[in-house]
Formats: sequence, C-alpha cells, structure tokens
Amino acid sequence: MWGTPFLSTSAVLPPEKSMQYALTTPFRSTNHNTCSENIAVLSVLPAYTFKMDTYKKIYLLIALLASSFCLGSAGDIVHHDDVAPQRPGCENNFVLVKVPTWINGVEDIEYVGVGARFGLTLESKEKHANFFILALADPPDCCSKPKNKLSGEVILAHRGNCSFTTKANVAEDAGASAILIINNRTELFKMVCEVNETDVQIGIASVMLPQDAGASLEKYLTSSSSVKVQLYSPRRPVVDVAEVFLWLMAVGTILCASYWSAWSAREAAIEQDKLLKDGLDELIHMDGVRSSGIVNINTTSAILFVVIASCFLVMLYKLMSYWFIEILVVLFCIGGVEGLQTCLAALLSCFRWFQPAGESFVKVPFFGAVSYLTLAVSPFCIAFAVVWAVFRSISFAWIGQDILGIALIITVLQIVRVPNLKVGTILLSCAFLYDIFWVFVSKWLFKESVMIVVARGDKSGEDGIPMLLKIPRMFDPWGGYSIIGFGDIILPGLLVAFSLRYDWLAKKNLRAGYFLWAMTAYGLGLLVTYVALNLMDGHGQPALLYIVPFTLGTFLTLGKQRGDLEALWTMGEPERPCRHIQFQPSGS
Repeated sequence: MWGTPFLSTSAVLPPEKSMQYALTTPFRSTNHNTCSENIAVLSVLPAYTFKMDTYKKIYLLIALLASSFCLGSAGDIVHHDDVAPQRPGCENNFVLVKVPTWINGVEDIEYVGVGARFGLTLESKEKHANFFILALADPPDCCSKPKNKLSGEVILAHRGNCSFTTKANVAEDAGASAILIINNRTELFKMVCEVNETDVQIGIASVMLPQDAGASLEKYLTSSSSVKVQLYSPRRPVVDVAEVFLWLMAVGTILCASYWSAWSAREAAIEQDKLLKDGLDELIHMDGVRSSGIVNINTTSAILFVVIASCFLVMLYKLMSYWFIEILVVLFCIGGVEGLQTCLAALLSCFRWFQPAGESFVKVPFFGAVSYLTLAVSPFCIAFAVVWAVFRSISFAWIGQDILGIALIITVLQIVRVPNLKVGTILLSCAFLYDIFWVFVSKWLFKESVMIVVARGDKSGEDGIPMLLKIPRMFDPWGGYSIIGFGDIILPGLLVAFSLRYDWLAKKNLRAGYFLWAMTAYGLGLLVTYVALNLMDGHGQPALLYIVPFTLGTFLTLGKQRGDLEALWTMGEPERPCRHIQFQPSGS
C-alpha cells in the first residue's frame, strides 16, 4: 500500500544493465527545472526496478498494525451511564469502591466493588473511612427483615428475588450501616433503581461485589471468623507523575526520530547532487546500491490506512483471546527487535571504533545486505525481546515494553515518510476521523468502545495489548497505567519529521522554520489530551482528536502566512536550481 520513492539512497539498482542511457546537454542557468524535477525523471526510467526487501514489508505491516491503536487512557474509576434511569435519590455515578478486609484482626485481601446509583455516597479518603463488622444476611437474599439483630454492621447479601433498592431498604431498617450485594457472576453489575420504584431515599451505602469475592467472604463468616471491612472510593489525583513522563517519552521519541530522518534526508540530497554532478557513468558501473528502505506514503496509502486499520481493529475485537494476544506479542517482538537493532547500530556507528563494522556489509539470505555491526547487536536485541515476552507479566515489564516500543516507533518514522503536506493532511484527517469513530461512535454500534476494549485486552486474560507505551500511575490510589497508543506518536510524528526535513533542505533556522512550531503544537495537543483525560475521570480519549487540530492546523496556518504553502503542499521540499545534468533513456 506504500508508495515507492524516487531515486535516492532508498532506491535499489539491479546489477544488470538492461537499458542504455544517453547523456543529454547540461542545463543552462536559464532553465527553470529544479533538481527535484530532474531526479523525478530518473524515477520513471524502466531500467530501475524498485524492490523492497521482504523483511521490510513485514516490518511495515507490523508498523501499520501498531499505528492502529490511537488512545490515551488512565483507566475508568467513574462510570457515567446515560441509559440507566436517574431521578432524585437515584442519581449517583457508578464509582469503583475499595473494600479492604481484616480476618480475625489480620489484614487480608482488598476487594473492589462498584457503588450503586442510589444510597449514601462513600468517603473518598481511607483515613476517614470507618471499620465495620461484616455480618451475613438471614435470609441470604435480604428481601425480608433479617432474623439476626444488627447494630451498625455491614450486611452481606446475595443478589436476586427482589430489587436492589428493596434489599437496601430492608438492610437500613434492620440497623445495617451498609450492604454488600454478591453478584451471581464474576464481573460487576450496575445497580440501578427500577422505573416504578418510589422508595429510593436510602441512607446507607450499597456496593456490588463480584461472585468470587463474595464467596470468599461468605466462607470466612460461615466458619465463625471475625471479619471487618472498610468502604471508601478514592479519587484520582488531578495529575499523576506518570502522565508527565509519558508526555516526555512521546515528545522525546518524535524529537529523536525527526532529527534522524532529517539527517538522512540531507545526506540523501547531498548524494543525489553528487550523482548528478559526476554523471551517470559512475552509477552504471556500480555493482549495486545499498538500500536504506525509505518509503514515501502516497494519497491512496493514506486513505487505505484507515480502511485496513479499521478492519484489523474489528478483527481484534471479535477474536480477542489469549492466543490472539500471543500473536500480537510475537509481532511486537519482531518489530521491536528490528527497531532496537537499527537504533543501536545507528547510535554505535557515531563512534569511530564501530564505524568500520557499521560500513562493512555481508549478504544474508532473506535480509539482504546487513552490516557486521547489525549482526553483532542482533543477539542482544533478540534476547532482550524474548526475556520481555517471557516475563511480561511482572510488575516492571513495562520498562522493556517501552524500550522496544520507542525503538520501533523511531525506526518506523525513519523508514516511512510523508512526501508533502498534501499527503500528511489526508493521512492525519483520516486518522482524526478514525480515532473518533472507534473510541466514541463505535459505542452505538457495538454497545462498547471498540478501541478501549481492544487496548485493555478485555476477554484475553492479559493486561492489555503490547502496542502501547505505558507507565504505572505512581500516586494513584487505584494504581493501573497511563497509556498512549503507538498511532498517537507515529501518525503526527510523520508530519513533524517532514517539517524538520523541509527546514533543513530549505536551510531555515529553528525560529524561521516549521519544526519548532509543529513540535510545540504536538506537545500542546498531547497535553490537552491528558487534561481531557483527567476531566473525564480516566475515560479513554481519542488523542488524535486534540493532537491533529493543533499540529496540522499550526502547520497549514504558518505555511499560508509565510507563502510556502504551495511548495509544502505539492513538492514537499524547497525548489533548488539545478546546474547538473538530466538522464533519459536512449532510443536504442
């Protein structure tokens, strides 16, 4: 689906010379053709067969899958519901509730329940929450007056046989301070008021517990153990340090990738000028030209991305299971290994001790020409990915996931490029609609947000999919992770990297160029995403809803004001007068 680039360091020249070339008259200074136009002539010569290595195609497929996930999330603790009926006395939000327990005076498991639409709201701070003795309801369903006398205990009852509000009213009348209702399933259920109920002015808290938690507590109580509980619903902090670090990771990743991409583009431009100046003879007598695998996206690719990514997302949603997550882990490891070894080889090549190994190549089946330096770092990268995959369930495995993810993203932004602002605008506009649809609109079609369900890895038994950067929330009483999808970095990162390439080719300084403003706009857009995330109580947000208007809007506005919009929109690089030569196929 990706467009093929014109002749540059990414072009592959076959060793066989299947066509003769004639050298045309050099351009005079009165010719208005540019070097870009002359190079474009070279790109259509039939003697050049542009082929991408198979492993690069696989890598781009993994990149496409990774870019499908565009989500910022911190985990929901408040569940707003516009369907369940609300009225005075029955208008609470559905909040998660912590239920720590003490068995015979010894602290035990902390369970998590969900508060009801009705009843007393719970204390938000643990230090202010009271300790209560837990008692079994008799009868167990608490649909009639309990046989046991209550004096401020929390009563444990089973779901069924009467409404939730009836149970709460019976418990309150019997002297209970709160009621814990055991669900008949392992998941939680939202307790609401029935439409025809009138007695909903309830003065005690009502909390639903999952079936396994209730069964455990019931077992202790039937064995004559003393059980005490606390009930409280802590609020998330307005800003968690994890979000600050995640913001720095996203911005820093695009910053590094942009400079690497711009440096490569400048080196390619210098090489192209040299080839045009020295003539074709040197080029023809080369046994082959190494490929750096640069891929320019075209308009069709930008539109197809949304279609293919949507199909992949629906497939994940429908087939989400443990084995499917395992497949994603394997694909992520393949992409992470390639990204990590590419980044390490490029970084080590900056030191003169490693330059000979970085500039010496050996032909490897399936992979093509590979430097000795890349071969040297590959075992470490493979071992790193395998260790992460095996131990990804431990508490600090997120560090390995983020390292592999950042390396993958930087490498993708080095390989895949938008050639001009037109393609960038189409790509980000499509991604903007894609993100909004699958986070918000999909709720009406699938009864839940497809993007959020897939990102969390629901029904898979795993802690989310691997195509995310994540950091544990350090000061959040609910724990969990702050996450950002790869697509929220890769897609706007393509435009930011393009802005720096343009600035360097146009020889613009930082202030007069576009990169500083595009980078700042991305940072502000991501910041607004996290503000919205906290205002929405941790509900997953389509990050591109905020990032795209900031980044793309800033770029388009500046381009129009500075008079560069036409060059940015069509060519994607400044016009450079060409004093060299043009190559055309001969008639022979």
